[in-house]
Amino acid sequence: MNFPLYIAKRYVRSKSSQNAVNIINFITFLVIVIGSAALFIVLSGFAGLKTFSLSFTNSFDPELKAQPAFGKFFSITPDQESRLAKINGLTHYSKEVEEKVYLEHKGKNHIAYIKGIDSNYIKVVNTDSILYLGDWTINDQQVVSGIGIANILSVTINQFRSPMQIYAFKPGKGSLSQQGVSSLYNRLPVIIGGVYAVEADLDNKYVFADLSLTQALLEKTEDEISGINFKLEDGADEQTVRSEIEAVLGDSVILKNRQELNSTLYKMLNTENMATYLIFTLVLIIALFNVVGAIIMMILDKQQNSKTLYSLGTTIKELRNIYFVQGILVTGFGGLIGVLLGSLLVWSQIFFGWLKITPSLAYPVEFQLINVLTVLATILVLGFIASKIASSRINKKLIAA
Repeated sequence: MNFPLYIAKRYVRSKSSQNAVNIINFITFLVIVIGSAALFIVLSGFAGLKTFSLSFTNSFDPELKAQPAFGKFFSITPDQESRLAKINGLTHYSKEVEEKVYLEHKGKNHIAYIKGIDSNYIKVVNTDSILYLGDWTINDQQVVSGIGIANILSVTINQFRSPMQIYAFKPGKGSLSQQGVSSLYNRLPVIIGGVYAVEADLDNKYVFADLSLTQALLEKTEDEISGINFKLEDGADEQTVRSEIEAVLGDSVILKNRQELNSTLYKMLNTENMATYLIFTLVLIIALFNVVGAIIMMILDKQQNSKTLYSLGTTIKELRNIYFVQGILVTGFGGLIGVLLGSLLVWSQIFFGWLKITPSLAYPVEFQLINVLTVLATILVLGFIASKIASSRINKKLIAA
């Protein structure tokens, strides 16, 4: 067995004759355990929050979406549609038209977006997961709105006697003063057949309507759209499918996946996660100064032993390695135990949900192997530095004292 490792293991297991040294060693080990457990729990909490936050966009956004490279609309020909249908790895696609509109109901009003969709939309986006009330029936009379819009306008589903009014400005040029007010917009009375609920901003934003009806409201032709939503086969290579779609649609569109569609949200979540990791790492750095102090106390406590080993032929480098390995063992075992304790707490939260955000919603956490490796790597790197600093105190002058 490696000599420094053998002696270091004996020092870790044995107790000092000085009670103060034993207390310092115990506190040092406890600080490492608590610090690593806290870091792991926080990282798991942020992983859960990230998944929870992105679940809203994942249930609302398609896997791939084509948007116009310039302006608000682009055109798609029947030949392009037939070529899209032949792309391997692409199961369904859905065309849409989106534009800002003015909503009114019984004197109450709201600015929102109308999203005209075709019948394939429910095959591309899991609408069942976001439907809150009613059903997803969209036709020439019925639409689906966000719950926020329904609350703002005080409109309920299947309210046939007092439909909600949708106003959209007519496209065109010229002076407003030369035209009558009624000639500036198109009006469409609709019935809300269903209500969706995702999160506050999205709930206040969209009214889903029939694609042809929306195109007529906006005075657009059948081939003018503002986006195409794509659903890929399970296991399909996104980059390959993406390249084939771009070859069909050309430079008039930009393709984006879910992460690119919500780039601001992804950046914010990643930044918060990194900031939290750095803050807790700083706390660990401060805490691991205890390791330096504990090893120095051990060096002083075992000074006579070091003299004996030196007299028997042990070099200064080997003596330093003994205390260096001791520091690595303490931080390594402390970090491992801390991660195990943190894992137990995380799994208990996953299974039992003892910590609640609301009475019906448990705080989201997620166990990830990358977090285990991150915590252990952080502890070992910091322990390596602390042990190196402390073990460097061994020199000939100390041995000769």
